Amino acid sequence: MTAQAPTINDKREIRGWAMYDWANSAFSTTIGTVFLGPYLASLASDAASAVDGLARVAGIPIAPDSFFPYCVSISVGFQVLFLPILGAIADYSHLRKQMMQAFATIGAVATIALFAVTGSLWWLGGLLYIIANLAFGAALVFYNAYLPDIASEDQRDHVSSFGWAMGYLGGGLLLLLNLVFYQTHESLGVPTSLAVRINLASAGLWWLGFSFITWGRLQSRRAARPLPSDETYISIGFKQLGKTVKELKNFPETLKYLLAYFLYNDGIQTVIAVAATFAAAPVIRGGIGANQSTLTMVILMIQFVAFGGALFWGKLAKWVGAKQSILISLVIWAGVVIYAYTGLRGDNRILEFWILGAFIAIVMGGSQAISRSLFAQMIPAGKEAEYYSFYEVSERGTSWIGPMLFGLMNQLFGSLRPALLSLIFFFIMGLVILPFVNVNRAIEDVKKFDAA
Repeated sequence: MTAQAPTINDKREIRGWAMYDWANSAFSTTIGTVFLGPYLASLASDAASAVDGLARVAGIPIAPDSFFPYCVSISVGFQVLFLPILGAIADYSHLRKQMMQAFATIGAVATIALFAVTGSLWWLGGLLYIIANLAFGAALVFYNAYLPDIASEDQRDHVSSFGWAMGYLGGGLLLLLNLVFYQTHESLGVPTSLAVRINLASAGLWWLGFSFITWGRLQSRRAARPLPSDETYISIGFKQLGKTVKELKNFPETLKYLLAYFLYNDGIQTVIAVAATFAAAPVIRGGIGANQSTLTMVILMIQFVAFGGALFWGKLAKWVGAKQSILISLVIWAGVVIYAYTGLRGDNRILEFWILGAFIAIVMGGSQAISRSLFAQMIPAGKEAEYYSFYEVSERGTSWIGPMLFGLMNQLFGSLRPALLSLIFFFIMGLVILPFVNVNRAIEDVKKFDAA
């Protein structure tokens, strides 16, 4: 049994869908990019041993500024285990919208709870982030899976870019409010630690509050499917996933694209995740010594420039093709990593950081928006959540190899510069593999499978 299919390319529903990007981008900016990394590094540094300068969790020695990258990696390890099963359950049960609501709520509540992280509870910040980031990724699986449902093939690049652009506006607006508050907190009699914690909690409130607009406008595409009497959603999920894995051999070009995306997006997400840690770290540690206000202003600039960049990349994909526009962005990303390693050393390093941030902003949203819409052309109907679960393993802020490599290189060399340079591997591999992806053949493979 199925419900009548809602109209495709419905502007009201598309705007409602894009509002979820507006809502959850507060987590990416305020939590993942600006405040949480430096805050946890500071707390961990205060708790570190005076002998070796390392903090300890359950007796495990950790460099204070490696703690947050490790938490990113751990959260993605859980995503690797759980997201494919969740996607399979959503595709079978047709409860995609309800599952999106559940995980968005879990993530937002865990984010609000970051308000309690202070002093000796610095380790709790890592635990809550792992929960929130896992839920963030799970909700995005179902959010992304709606793209083929709400937009026709010729509109997906535009709709995907619009969603990313709305995300930059939403995340940027909250960041602006947080910046004003952070700049004035002393005059308001609010201690610095409390001001940071209020900003952290605000991201969860923003995420949860604006999600209600999405839930009110986004329509379910099928009636919920009841479970057989002898099955559970977990058992059905494993069976559905096993069937999908066997069918992957029918989509060799899609798999090739996923490999390329996993690699180059791992680099993108790691740069985004560790940018604040690198900028705030002292020069002696390989950072540039930017204060919290400067860092927040740069990230705020990136958000609003990225709004235009995401929309521009949607047009660029129309002019030169989606795959070619992604390749152009990867060349720019590689240049960013090289310059971050070789430059940003003199008295003008803060100005150079602003300029580098502008280049990041231009390509950041565009490369990811077009990657998302291109993938939508390469997956079979009715399997969207499962395929986007694989895709989400290396989506915004959820990659695990890059943060782990960054953390290990930083701890091994005692400097953030070699850790940054190591990330160029991911962009080079993307530039090597992506040109060999035959997009037209991938689309034909999907059409043959759907027709069978």
